[in-house]
Amino acid sequence: MKSQIITRRRFLQNTAYGICAVSLLSHSPSRAAEGTIPTRPLGATGVQVSMLGLGGHHIGRIREDEKSIALIRKAIDRGVTFLDNAWEYHNGRSENLMGRALRDGYRSKAFLMTKHHGRNKKTAMQHLEDSLKRLQTNVIDLWQFHEIVYDADPAMIFAPNGGIEAAELAKKQGKVRFIGFTGHRDPLLHLKMLAYGYPWDAVQMPLNVLDAHYKSFEQHVVPILVRRNIGIIAMKTLGSGYVLRANVVTPEEGLNYVWSLPVSTIVSGMESEELLNANIQIAQTHSSISDNKKVELLVKTREVALTGQFEPFKTAPNFDGPIGRALHGVQ
Repeated sequence: MKSQIITRRRFLQNTAYGICAVSLLSHSPSRAAEGTIPTRPLGATGVQVSMLGLGGHHIGRIREDEKSIALIRKAIDRGVTFLDNAWEYHNGRSENLMGRALRDGYRSKAFLMTKHHGRNKKTAMQHLEDSLKRLQTNVIDLWQFHEIVYDADPAMIFAPNGGIEAAELAKKQGKVRFIGFTGHRDPLLHLKMLAYGYPWDAVQMPLNVLDAHYKSFEQHVVPILVRRNIGIIAMKTLGSGYVLRANVVTPEEGLNYVWSLPVSTIVSGMESEELLNANIQIAQTHSSISDNKKVELLVKTREVALTGQFEPFKTAPNFDGPIGRALHGVQ
């Protein structure tokens, strides 16, 4: 029993490197006009993005097209300029809705990111053309390889005629500005992608108050991205509610913890104006939490986080999308 108890001093020692990196290199929000969202730099791109981003999957859950379009525009009007999406979300409906929302001058106000599942060059280019058409744009600001969650994904992307060749071609053609990748399963797969030495502009991963204790992206991936000045995009900050089911932190604590890491933005699934307004309020009032507060939160969350029970996207295959499952023969 005694060996299972972690003291405050020991926890500080165990997490000193991660906390030190965060303290020294955390992205300070730029000053924003009253009523808008502060912005942060996206790695070495030279671009500032809103520290709160709108998740594309959730906007596709809204049944009425006009309500979804209105919510996207409301978010942009309030200063949420980072827009997330993916080629496969709701069979393209999410991209179509966002494309319609970005008419009437809204495209110029937004930083548009979408993801694709092209592991080879041909498929990736097909996905790119689909996304450009649906989003009604000539250029995608950030184009990301989606769901790096299978062991074979990195090798497939970097093979001859692999997806990375499509990324380079898309940039040469002026159809894409920046390149990144995402994944929710295992930080080791992110490390495999980073090991190829490609000059990624951004990387997206789960970051939350439980992550530090189980398959931790914060501990294993974030320090490398900071050293290489790659933009860090956080997702699953509340884990679609799973993190809150542990009953150890509030939404405010969960969001503020991640915003106190060196992240460029948090992608949040917001399918109602009420949730949008609540998250905007937290973003507008955010101030980085102290190292002592971080340690208190990590100590408080340790017991419930050790098995990954409240981060099922790291273990349960039903969180993987159908495109990747079919590609890798997963039932």
